[in-house]
Amino acid sequence: MHSTMLMETRAMSVRDLIPWSRSANTPVPNRMRDEPVSPFLTLHREMNRLFDDVFSGLGSGALSPAMRGLGWPSVEMVETDQGLRVSAELPGLDEKDVELTIDDGVLTLRGEKRAETTDKERGYTERSYGRFERVLALPFAVEEDKAEASFKNGVLTVTLPRAAQAPERGRRIAINGGTPQTTAH
Repeated sequence: MHSTMLMETRAMSVRDLIPWSRSANTPVPNRMRDEPVSPFLTLHREMNRLFDDVFSGLGSGALSPAMRGLGWPSVEMVETDQGLRVSAELPGLDEKDVELTIDDGVLTLRGEKRAETTDKERGYTERSYGRFERVLALPFAVEEDKAEASFKNGVLTVTLPRAAQAPERGRRIAINGGTPQTTAH
């Protein structure tokens, strides 16, 4: 029995133990009908199944239905001839609830909303709070001091003009042939 469990354990890769890295089409490893049952292996399989249920969709590029809308507003970044246009859908927020900063080629969008509802007839108060932050690396240099933003009907639109001349991001390093020179100290 011990050797069977050891062989099956060796056959599993570490990737199989990470539930959100398995594709949706990859089944959790199953025991063959004639193999002996190990309580540890049974526990391992049950934990895999539970994690698969909880974390399904997290590694697929799209958020699972339970995670949609929690802290991640929809953002669209469009390159134009003049520069960049960034739009963010922020329903239920006012412009005073949103903070927008740009620094060194990174656009940061933060929002926070607090709400309180009181129903004196039923004798309760409901408070809610939500916060999000999106950090976007810009694909090219922009004139940060000329950035403009507008907010209308829950949609934030940021216009970032393209810099006249993009700063040089890298440079070529010459390679000298021959023997290295030493300097006297």
